Amino acid sequence: MADPVDLLVLGGGTAGIVGSKTAARLGERTVLVESGRTGGDCLWTGCVPSKTLLSAGKDAAEGHTDTGFEQARERIAASIKAIEPEDSPESLEAAGVSVISGSVRFTGAGEAEVGGKRISFRQALIATGSFPTVPPIPGLDDARTVTSETVWDLKEMPGRMVIVGGGPIACELGQAFARLGSRVTILAGSGILSKETRKAAALVRTALAADGVVVAENESAEHVETAPGGGSTVHTSRGNRFSADVILVAAGRTARTEGLGLDAVDVECDDKGQILVDSAMRTSNKSIWAAGDVTQNPKFTHLAGVHASTAASNAILGLHRSVSAIIPRVTFTSPEVAAVGVTEASTPGQTLSTVDLSTTDRAITEGSPAGFAQLVIGKRGRILGGTIVGPRAGESLGELTLAVEQGMSTRQLAGVTHPYPTYNDAVWNAAISHAQSSLDSPAVKAAVRLLSVVARLRNGRR
Repeated sequence: MADPVDLLVLGGGTAGIVGSKTAARLGERTVLVESGRTGGDCLWTGCVPSKTLLSAGKDAAEGHTDTGFEQARERIAASIKAIEPEDSPESLEAAGVSVISGSVRFTGAGEAEVGGKRISFRQALIATGSFPTVPPIPGLDDARTVTSETVWDLKEMPGRMVIVGGGPIACELGQAFARLGSRVTILAGSGILSKETRKAAALVRTALAADGVVVAENESAEHVETAPGGGSTVHTSRGNRFSADVILVAAGRTARTEGLGLDAVDVECDDKGQILVDSAMRTSNKSIWAAGDVTQNPKFTHLAGVHASTAASNAILGLHRSVSAIIPRVTFTSPEVAAVGVTEASTPGQTLSTVDLSTTDRAITEGSPAGFAQLVIGKRGRILGGTIVGPRAGESLGELTLAVEQGMSTRQLAGVTHPYPTYNDAVWNAAISHAQSSLDSPAVKAAVRLLSVVARLRNGRR
């Protein structure tokens, strides 16, 4: 391409798709380069297949006899087929984005190469994503090992599965496979869901155990022995041994930056190989931006889309809009764990307001009382964040995220009329409880008494 493109996008996952469509919508000449399939991890190996598998596992746990691993695989394929057209090259082309298949690398200022052909660009957006990290565990290479990318290639349900890792992926897939009939062991080097409150993690641990999952916390895989005829034994740091037909490694992700030629354009990375960006998603090169898993930011699909849209509009319009630091997250186990902002009262002046689902009418009527909503509240009743655990917790998190983003107080949230009965009543009632507690202060009590006296005097005159 002799004439420079306005925005060159590297990668066709969520960040690349959203970023390129944003630029094209602004009327700029946009080219997206993808070496594999557009849609990225979310469509092919992440959100879509995992949430479908969780749904199938839930059906199996509820006694639907026609739900097995083969039926789950069919449902996954159907889900991908239904969603894939939205992320396809044809959809991108219809939105005004030119799509090129191939590997891309930077060769110098404002220049890149795809399949031996040179492309000039004015601005670039790196959105190449990440891939599962596989730790160097002795003997692991000899075992039948899968990751969150390759687990979907399994044709048959593994009788015994050991999962290395204790984060959201490990807990979600562990519960789903257990409910579909596999004997699952989770080896969590620290506690499961280490980023969540211990109260939230405890409820998930209890649910996993109820589904037959063995949860070994503060226990890591030391080495693996594999028999000549198949089947492996995982030896742990505590001297335990767990048998496995399949070992699922869910031990984090690594940014996909190798071969991009970042040195040629002076794009800096951290010691983990993640591209460093500022709050506007700009890299150390003022003409190059990055978004999604390839950066140092948390690796969530929803974050990749928002960040890429911001990066593309900043690049095209010459703006420097910052992305929000308020990042919601959900682990889609049963029960779900949803959190945003500050989740622990860790500094003076911060308080907690907690409502258990066992006192929430909708949870009682549904027979699902395990869970809670907990708000972290700062000065003047401002909502700083919180955690929700229970059915559809992720659906309730939107309101809490908005409250944190807008700096709302518990009194403001309590004053909003909510439909009844819903699981979200727990969040609302946590706000009401805190707002009402302010009535107990001496100053407020004195003011209420004064207003009451004034009201009686007025009523007497009438």
